[in-house]
Amino acid sequence: MTTALITGSTAGIGAAFARRLAADGHNLVLVARDTKRLREQATELHDRHGIEAEVLTADLAEDKGIEAVADRLRDRKSPVDLLVNNAGFANKGRFLDVSMADELRMLKVHCEAVLRLTAAATEAMRERGRGGVVNVASVAAFVPRGTYGASKAWVVQFTQGAARDLAGSGVRLMALCPGFVRTEFHQRAGIGTDNIPGWMWLDADKLVATALADLSRGKTLSIPDPRYKALMGAAKLVPRGMLGGITSRTGRKYGPQ
Repeated sequence: MTTALITGSTAGIGAAFARRLAADGHNLVLVARDTKRLREQATELHDRHGIEAEVLTADLAEDKGIEAVADRLRDRKSPVDLLVNNAGFANKGRFLDVSMADELRMLKVHCEAVLRLTAAATEAMRERGRGGVVNVASVAAFVPRGTYGASKAWVVQFTQGAARDLAGSGVRLMALCPGFVRTEFHQRAGIGTDNIPGWMWLDADKLVATALADLSRGKTLSIPDPRYKALMGAAKLVPRGMLGGITSRTGRKYGPQ
């Protein structure tokens, strides 16, 4: 049985990855900040699917937390075959309305943690000649959206660049770019969602199924829904200045994930 490590596993897209991978027979390493929720999740997945679910409490906004997860990914005796870098959050407010401490915390989780954990995982995977990494970004990566969008754009560029560098090694890397997904994400950030049209919402379980299929096909970028593929295609045709104005008026109100 193979093992998958998922950060931010207790809610939203991370929880959907955990459910799907457990159902497929993968053992799991579940990573989040809330030990109680992690243990409840591990017990449920073990009882339902008969897999082993290891709990690792870590805050990826702290060096100690990042290093704890990196150490687990480097463990050659109990190797991780799939890493899902899903942990993330949004800050409500325009640039300069959000504190610098919160902006830097976002960059720590979205960029530094992704870099360090991807490096730890792929080093061990390359030695074995197999493995995969899914770095969860966002469609916000493709529009001017402040620190959140910039951090997700970094995830996309980094992942695709690393995928090229590791081509032929047996290690696959893919950036996953969902749109609006019905999770706790917006609620935690205090971001309203009442004005988001119903057709823009995605189902987390279907999103994960598409993402895993795209990874198996060797894609380095997954936009897991035809609606968002069309939107992102249309966005390329809109002048950059106009697009920036549109996203600043609407995106700040309810940042996409």
